[in-house]
Amino acid sequence: MKVLVACEYSGTVREAFRKLGHDAWSCDIIPSDDNSPYHFQCDVFEVINQGWDLMIAHPPCTYLSNAGARFLYPKKQLNVDRLKKGLEARDFFMRLYYSNIPKICIENPVASSIFNLPKSTQYIQPYEHGHPFKKKTCLWLKNLDQIKPTHTVEAAESTKVVGNWFNKGGVNRQKNRAKTFQGIADAMAQQWGNL
Repeated sequence: MKVLVACEYSGTVREAFRKLGHDAWSCDIIPSDDNSPYHFQCDVFEVINQGWDLMIAHPPCTYLSNAGARFLYPKKQLNVDRLKKGLEARDFFMRLYYSNIPKICIENPVASSIFNLPKSTQYIQPYEHGHPFKKKTCLWLKNLDQIKPTHTVEAAESTKVVGNWFNKGGVNRQKNRAKTFQGIADAMAQQWGNL
C-alpha cells in the first residue's frame, strides 16, 4: 500500500507502516527527526496527487484546537489576527479532507466550534493503546474502519503529573506534544494496513 503521512516530522506513523512492508512516506515543511530518506520536506500539496492509497494527516492544531479558543477573546475582545490564522488552518484542514485519495484519516484535538469543522468519526485515547495518558484525539475517517483499542491501561488521573509529556517545557514542548504515540501509530498500521 502506498501511504502518505502528511504533516509528520517524527516518522512514527511512517515507520509503523514501513515495518509492515508498506511504501510509506512522511511529509512536512521541516526535516524529519530521524533523517529518513522516506520524507518529503515540502508543502504536502506538492506531493498529494502522487497516487496514494491512504493518507494519514496531522494538520497543525494551534489555531483550531478548543484548548486555544480562549486566545480568540482575550480581555473580551475578538483577536482578529488569531481568527484569521484559525480560518487559514481550517482551509488547510479541509483541503486535506477533500483531497483525491481513496482512504483518509485526519487527526487533531477537539476543535473549537467557531471553525465549523465536519463532525469527527471517533475519539481515541493514548491509554487505549498502552500509554498511561489522557489526550482526547479526534479522527476524521474516510473509507476506513474506526481504530479499535489494542492495549488498554490505566491512565493517570491528572495530566499535571510532574515530568510527564504534557509538562516537559522548553523550545520543543509543542513539537513533543504533537508526536503520535507509538501504540496509536502501530494500531493504525496493523488495522488499516490490510484494507
